[in-house]
Amino acid sequence: MSQFFQVHPDNPQHRLIHQAADIVAGGGVIAYPTDSAYALGCQLADKTALERIRRIRKLDEKHNFTLMCKDLSEISTYAKVSNQAYRSLKAHTPGPYTFILPASNEVPRRILSKRRAVGIRVPDNAVALALLQELQHPLMSVTLRMPGDEYPLIDPWEIRDLLQAQVDLVIDGGYCGMEATTVVDLLEGAPAVLREGKGSVEDFL
Repeated sequence: MSQFFQVHPDNPQHRLIHQAADIVAGGGVIAYPTDSAYALGCQLADKTALERIRRIRKLDEKHNFTLMCKDLSEISTYAKVSNQAYRSLKAHTPGPYTFILPASNEVPRRILSKRRAVGIRVPDNAVALALLQELQHPLMSVTLRMPGDEYPLIDPWEIRDLLQAQVDLVIDGGYCGMEATTVVDLLEGAPAVLREGKGSVEDFL
């Protein structure tokens, strides 16, 4: 049965964040809040935890995971960032955007796209940022949308009821939205909007 932490959405309790980081570092799969929706996450290099997430979401091996990073400097460790891309990242992070960037050698091959690209973002959510800061490495993440559902789960109590036998921890950071991030491709220089979501696309048009 999974653990269930009720964390203050604006001032996360460090004790609980530290325990959550220990669970991730120990190979755990967690459900946690972001600025767009609840997500499933695990340690970057943990193949077993990754496969557990695939089973929960019923995802095939072609599904792209997102690296959830704590800040711009961490992004530059896991992606190759041009000057133009850096300006876009600096203006829109943290925020509800996923940026497609060329992956560095730090990214496991099993989560790369055919173009050796990776989706990266910095969430504008105090709980998620506190956890990422405590971990000091990205979370490998996907939106918590169950198979067959059109929208992500938004109620942490419902998440606990549904997934208590499949995840190691549910972090209750309050209700989240259900709107997806805006996805921006930065592979070819000029930004290209691949999906319009919660984040405004005005600056990319």
